[in-house]
Amino acid sequence: MFGVKEAMRSTRAALAAFAAAGLMAAPAAAAPKTPSIAQVKCLRACVGQKTVSPGGLLRLRGDRFSRGMRAAFRVRGGARHTFPTGVKSRTLARVTVPKDAVAGPLYVRDRAGRRSNAVRPMRIAAPSLDPAPKPTPASAPATATGSAFDGNGMWIWYVSRSSGGDPQAIVAQARAHGVSTVFIKSADGATAWSQFTPQLVSALKAGGLDVCAWQYVYGTRPDLEAQVAAQSLQAGADCFVIDAEKEYEGRYAEAQRYVAGLRAAVGDAYPIGFTSFPYVDYHPSLPYSVFLGPGGAQYNAPQIYWKDIGGGVDAVVDHSYQHNRPYGRPIVPLGQLYDNPSDADVLRFRQLIAAAGATGVSWWDWQHAGSGNWDAIAQPLVPPVAPVLDPGMVTLTKGMKGDLVIWAQQHLNGAGQTITVNGRYDAAMTVAVTAYQAAMGLAQTGSIDTLTWQALLRSPAAVVDWAAATR
Repeated sequence: MFGVKEAMRSTRAALAAFAAAGLMAAPAAAAPKTPSIAQVKCLRACVGQKTVSPGGLLRLRGDRFSRGMRAAFRVRGGARHTFPTGVKSRTLARVTVPKDAVAGPLYVRDRAGRRSNAVRPMRIAAPSLDPAPKPTPASAPATATGSAFDGNGMWIWYVSRSSGGDPQAIVAQARAHGVSTVFIKSADGATAWSQFTPQLVSALKAGGLDVCAWQYVYGTRPDLEAQVAAQSLQAGADCFVIDAEKEYEGRYAEAQRYVAGLRAAVGDAYPIGFTSFPYVDYHPSLPYSVFLGPGGAQYNAPQIYWKDIGGGVDAVVDHSYQHNRPYGRPIVPLGQLYDNPSDADVLRFRQLIAAAGATGVSWWDWQHAGSGNWDAIAQPLVPPVAPVLDPGMVTLTKGMKGDLVIWAQQHLNGAGQTITVNGRYDAAMTVAVTAYQAAMGLAQTGSIDTLTWQALLRSPAAVVDWAAATR
């Protein structure tokens, strides 16, 4: 939230009320029909309490907002430019901070040119302006995990449609393009696929590849799904990936049974990954917190299919990371090679996830990748062009619902607070968060921002018996 001083000071009591309300007041009463800004809040790409990164999202509250209204930012070079504003109502709007914005006051103009009050101070985290950037994590990645999830991986849906199903041809294609791991479908629900055999696994391993199995799960027969999943370990798989999507939404108890059954069969140390929708906020009832929670998968492989999602590689990757970081698992994303993405986008995706510290990346999928895509995943990687990803996590506030709220509630309980795990950020949740922030010496906002997430994740997540819980 960004604060401003009143242009005309009043009493100390009035100022205290102003600060407690967290408002950003107009310097003076606006003339009739002139838009005014009363409050600004950072929703995305927030850095601390009063700073937003270029590309971040701000929420404006005020009065006399109208369609066609534009927000004015100061940009590099000292000029002031206006940018489109998404007006939700007469009193509510959102605006994306331009990528070349610098610190300075913010105001809006309506279509008639009438200007609002200016909100200040606004801090904007400056992007790097170094024309010759030094080596980035793209060339110096985070410490490897020592598992088959490290490096470059390729997913295989149908073996028969991947280099003709010839193990030697698969090995040759993979090694020629820097692929070290292949992820091969081993089961669909409770049905094992005959293509995942010990003979295939042995042949690919002999060619120097790591071989992992993956299973698409549905949740209708979780115990049997777990039994079928465990068979891949018997065939020699180096790791296993759970692919749970829309069918598992709302199935928390089933997810818990599946994970428990799988772990009972393969052990606590066996490397398991989880892949699903990357926009957690778009799928609030999917049990990410179970699949990635205590005893679940050690690796998070969100399906960051930027072309399908739309909005550009940078925006899609940033949104995905902000909503997946709170689960605290290494992010080893799954990128898009189907539907003919541009080679430039493939390279940009690689740059971004390397700069974010990913030790591995994999691609969907072998049979749909074009020759240019294969070359793009093998090209030497150069440092990314600024701006890179915002390093923070999504902020949770009162009124939100969904799995990230559940995950936060589990950690609040693990940290000594008492809160019902119901996935609702209600008044009781706000009280618990505020109390926790006070105990940890954090700003008592009642919202879970990046600093609060970082503190919470140091406490264990209290386990929920979902078979007995009611939501």
